[in-house]
Amino acid sequence: MFDRLPEYPWQKLKPFAEVAAQHEGGMVDLSIGSPVDPTPEIIKNALQAAANSPGYPSTGGSPELKAAVVEWFARRRGVSGLTPEQVMPSIGSKELISFLPLLLGLGKGDVVVQPKVAYTAYVVGAALVDAEIISEDEPAKWPANTKLIWINSPGNPDGRVLDVDQMKAAVDRARELGAVLASDECYAELGWDDWSDKLIPSVLDPRVCGGNHENLLALYSLSKQSNMAGHRAAFAAGDAKLVKSLVNIRMHAGLNTPAPVQHAIAVALGDNDHVAAEKEVYRKRREVLLPAVRDFGFELSDSEAGLYLWATLHEDCWVTVERMAALGILVGPGSLYGDSSTKHVRFALTATDENIAEASRRLRNAIGLNNR
Repeated sequence: MFDRLPEYPWQKLKPFAEVAAQHEGGMVDLSIGSPVDPTPEIIKNALQAAANSPGYPSTGGSPELKAAVVEWFARRRGVSGLTPEQVMPSIGSKELISFLPLLLGLGKGDVVVQPKVAYTAYVVGAALVDAEIISEDEPAKWPANTKLIWINSPGNPDGRVLDVDQMKAAVDRARELGAVLASDECYAELGWDDWSDKLIPSVLDPRVCGGNHENLLALYSLSKQSNMAGHRAAFAAGDAKLVKSLVNIRMHAGLNTPAPVQHAIAVALGDNDHVAAEKEVYRKRREVLLPAVRDFGFELSDSEAGLYLWATLHEDCWVTVERMAALGILVGPGSLYGDSSTKHVRFALTATDENIAEASRRLRNAIGLNNR
């Protein structure tokens, strides 16, 4: 009973971290997506203002939070018609991702679908209830006993963005199957290239779902856009009946987002200035690291949005991880994200300006570009 899940996947990087740490100047860790920039003052002030919270917080969310989420979806995601009853906070998005199959009552014989290149938490949720996990991007191939479908746009680790037509195809197939479709959208404010100045579609967008939110759930986190990873600030919105059921179960389990965090979420969603400022920070880091990655010989895949460069040298990812560790750079191996990713690695932009510049310098030094 104690081995239902394998060892936490990032433990496999420990030997390579030890090698990277021996590099002159130390290790530059680009393997994980944990923010390093300060939490904005407007959010810190909101947390302080709500610090006197002696009572239990609402599992379903405060009226202030619900109103802020509804307004944010209309203003920033092109989703109109949401009501407060369709919104609930969560303790970070990973909590809800990992426990959603359990909360939905899934079990042995049920199928959970995840993307071919997939964030590691989806398989955890399926394993906890002994459901089958299938990695498949083509809706036509999702089997009849599918109960939960995960889509992820922008994707982690690959930064892939699904357009309206691709999302609509997923929604249409989910409705054929009678399955819940959950869309992990937590990098939606961080589009690059063709998506830099466009709204990235949500599964709740009327162009995607026709204004019908039945069996749909959109998940969002403020960890990246607002540097609130340490506050576990997230929320979900969608089918009102589904949200009501999830709130009821989470209420029984005592899964409450702290009241000061709920207030801070509402304040953060109402202020786009700090989001735009942080996006510019990441844009500059991307512009420093991306050319060096390409000059080293990596081919970039997708990476249209989010905080990662998804890159390949067309060799086994662990060989690439070892190659980077020898330069004092720690990257994430693609094999952690599925069988179709064994030749990719993930470079995170969530490092200081100085460390991003140092990683770029090391990559260029390795091929002599800094000496030309």
